[in-house]
Amino acid sequence: MGRNSSPPILDGNGNENGKNKNSDNNNDDDQGFYSIRDRLPFKRNPIHTRDRTKQSSLLDRPLVRNRPRFNRKGFLLFPLRGIHLFYFLIFFSVFAFAMASMLMQSSIAAVVFRQGGERGWRKSVREGLRLGSTLKFMPAGMSRWVAEGGGLDRMRSTARIGVRGPRLALILGNMKKDPQSLMMLTVVKSLQRLGYVIKIYAVANGKAHAMWEHISGQISFLGPEQFVHIDWSIFEGVIADSLEAKEAISSLMQEPFDTVPLIWIIQEDTLATRLPVYEEMGLEHLVSHWKSAFTRANVIVFPDFTLPMLYSMLDTGNFLVIPGSPVDVWGAESYSKTHAKHQLRKDNGFSMDDMVVLVVGSSFFYDELSWDYAVAMHTIGPLLMRYTRRNDAGGSFKFIFLSGNSTDGYHDALQQVASRLGLTQGSVRHYGLDGDVNGVLLMADIVLYGTSQEEQGFPSLIIRAMTFGIPVITPDFPIMKKYVVDGTHGVFFPKHQPDALLRAFSLLISNGRLSRFAQTVASSGRLLAKNILASECITGYASLLENLLNFPSDVLLPAPVSQLRLGSWEWNVFGMEIEHGTGDISRYFSVVYALEEEFTKHTISSDISQYGAEIQDQDIPTEQDWDIVTEIENFEDYERLEMDEVEERMERNPGVWDDIYRNARRSEKLKFEANERDEGELERTGQPVCIYEIYSGAGAWPFLHHGSLYRGLSLSRKARRLRSDDVDAVGRLPVLNDTHYRDLLCEVGGMFSIANRVDNIHKRPWIGFQSWRAAGFIVHKS
Repeated sequence: MGRNSSPPILDGNGNENGKNKNSDNNNDDDQGFYSIRDRLPFKRNPIHTRDRTKQSSLLDRPLVRNRPRFNRKGFLLFPLRGIHLFYFLIFFSVFAFAMASMLMQSSIAAVVFRQGGERGWRKSVREGLRLGSTLKFMPAGMSRWVAEGGGLDRMRSTARIGVRGPRLALILGNMKKDPQSLMMLTVVKSLQRLGYVIKIYAVANGKAHAMWEHISGQISFLGPEQFVHIDWSIFEGVIADSLEAKEAISSLMQEPFDTVPLIWIIQEDTLATRLPVYEEMGLEHLVSHWKSAFTRANVIVFPDFTLPMLYSMLDTGNFLVIPGSPVDVWGAESYSKTHAKHQLRKDNGFSMDDMVVLVVGSSFFYDELSWDYAVAMHTIGPLLMRYTRRNDAGGSFKFIFLSGNSTDGYHDALQQVASRLGLTQGSVRHYGLDGDVNGVLLMADIVLYGTSQEEQGFPSLIIRAMTFGIPVITPDFPIMKKYVVDGTHGVFFPKHQPDALLRAFSLLISNGRLSRFAQTVASSGRLLAKNILASECITGYASLLENLLNFPSDVLLPAPVSQLRLGSWEWNVFGMEIEHGTGDISRYFSVVYALEEEFTKHTISSDISQYGAEIQDQDIPTEQDWDIVTEIENFEDYERLEMDEVEERMERNPGVWDDIYRNARRSEKLKFEANERDEGELERTGQPVCIYEIYSGAGAWPFLHHGSLYRGLSLSRKARRLRSDDVDAVGRLPVLNDTHYRDLLCEVGGMFSIANRVDNIHKRPWIGFQSWRAAGFIVHKS
């Protein structure tokens, strides 16, 4: 029957009228037209249809309308039946669940975000982030080039005759026995195995002096007077291990040492925490001072991916991350020697029968309960509702969220979330990162890494938890799969899948206690965490040196990195400090605060000189005082002129004619050229020889001799000594003004400049030339 056909005519018994049947039979040949008629807005025979409609009685119409029928537009009043209806209900249920989840996340995020505002650099970082996006650090400029370099494979394939190993200078900011020293010691010993010769300089002495001396021999201590007496050009590269080496780096900012490759390792956040304060205090000069020091380094190396974000204000394109540091393992091991789990639980109101689950988030959002936790709550929500509502005979489940500060109201926010989820009172608690983080980790039974953000580096809190021997549950991120084996060192679950998280969590729980499987995982994870990232750290520094340093033809190439025996930090050197908790991890007065104090005093003195003039009005000479001074000077000039006139009128013996002639010739001979000083020329009068010391920067000034026998010869017009009669080689030989020819000729260019019109400047029988490095070599050997 077509869509626009007339309804059947029924008789009184409810049967179809035979006339209508005949009509249907007669229209069998018109079936093809019905399909066309269905798609058109008009009817083929509307008059006939209207006549047939009139024949139906009013009592028959309800019977016709009770049957399912199509409307004019082709929609059904309820079109799905059977299996189609079943599929539709499934789709509708999934859609409703997704919408409810989104509403729950938005409500949680709204509650969380109201508890605290965005602060500092993290606000700027999050402004461009969206839900599900990933934040990554990408090296740029010089750092990208050295990170992606090809190493020395090409040079090793060619014949090479070397006579010495590549020399490196290591500047230690301090000699404490701490995790930073452990990392540097491990790297240095590995570099020595590759063939590097390392000379150690130290800014300050410490407990690790004997240890470093055993590795490299005699250690040279640097002070304000020693910084300028080191010839850094004899090294292929310089490595500074901390911010405390900043003063030594200042000597590397002058010619000719400004081209020596410098690697500056920043392992502390002391300066990063002060940079926002400097901006608020208006200490722009101090920020510029640090930025110029950071610019001098060819590469600034950080041990994790959070520090470049903190120091982004000083970034000039030379930041690089080489992950790996034993600081987390050191801190956890030392803490566990002095604290007990049962005492920590007692102090925080937990019993030993409670199952404490600690939830941590991404390192980029540690300071706040952000939408990272809100999204994670969607995944953790079913887990919370399942375990916090049950009361086992031994104890109950407690979930702790570690983030933000303890005074920012995040505890109240979590309690609101718990009440909305219908959780029991006290089942969810919050601890801030400004408190005892190690204590919170140590008293936990399970650590859950509940985040939606994929990180580039291995999370530091997870390393500490594994060191404490706590089983961890993490999403199956690539960084986790790279180091952790699922089911051996930890348990993975696909992110945004609550059912998978429940299954992973149930593997670690047995009758309200940790299962035997969880204990095995915790033990394996503890062994893994002790030396995690050690191999990557060592190979990273070895590859960095290969890509950054220049190896002259007389230098032996270092051995390939593949020959290293990798895998562990040098724990045996620091075993006693960790075992007895005697490591030197105390805070000290940093160079950051010393420079801050110096610049602050300078700013205050400038403000006093600018705005405090009215206080010192009584000390400013008045106009009457200036008149008295003028009268005194005029009187002295009058007396001097009067005495000169008296002496001229007196008779004097002119002396012998030979003496007069000799004095006249001497005055002509002592006429100095441009930039020459009469004192130096007078000192050299009568000397048979003059030795010209060739130098090319202010950094070489301390190595130059002073006396009548030597005279400086500067290859840089801007780097001549102010109080000396040094010769300007560029002025005498303009071709040296071109850096290409100056670098090509080197010190020979200085000799050519003296040879050019030599009679105009050198009037001695003998001449000599000496490099400033000769004196620098003597100082270095001494």
